[in-house]
Amino acid sequence: MNKTYLPNPTTLERQWYLVDAEGLRLGRLASEVAKILRGKHKPTYTPHLDTGDFVIIVNADKVAVTGRKASQKLYRRHSGRPGGMKVESFEKLQARVPERIIEQAVRGMLPKNRLGRQLFTKLKVYAGADHPHQAQKPEVLPLQTHEVGDDD
Repeated sequence: MNKTYLPNPTTLERQWYLVDAEGLRLGRLASEVAKILRGKHKPTYTPHLDTGDFVIIVNADKVAVTGRKASQKLYRRHSGRPGGMKVESFEKLQARVPERIIEQAVRGMLPKNRLGRQLFTKLKVYAGADHPHQAQKPEVLPLQTHEVGDDD
């Protein structure tokens, strides 16, 4: 009788990937990154286990959106107090905390449970071109997203 293979969390090989977000479209970047965090690119993928890899995203302040999203896309957060909703446009949030844009886009594509929260900790986003994870020897990840202006 065949048994289903389950990867052992202690024997899983965790890879570190580096993504340069400069000029990449936000949604396409986020969906590829979520796939890697989840581990769907590996043959050992298991839906209820964390089999994914670490992802470092640099140049988060240079991520692009198409159309008029820069002025029309809104980010909402709530303090939990009555009347505590704060609304901010993409442009303003990008000027203030550019990392949060990518973090929220990726978080929305992960499972909404304990596993999703655990997977999210493996995402590291930085506004500039440098990051403190050189010791992990991250591999540059060539993403299949199109640059803005490249129409097919």
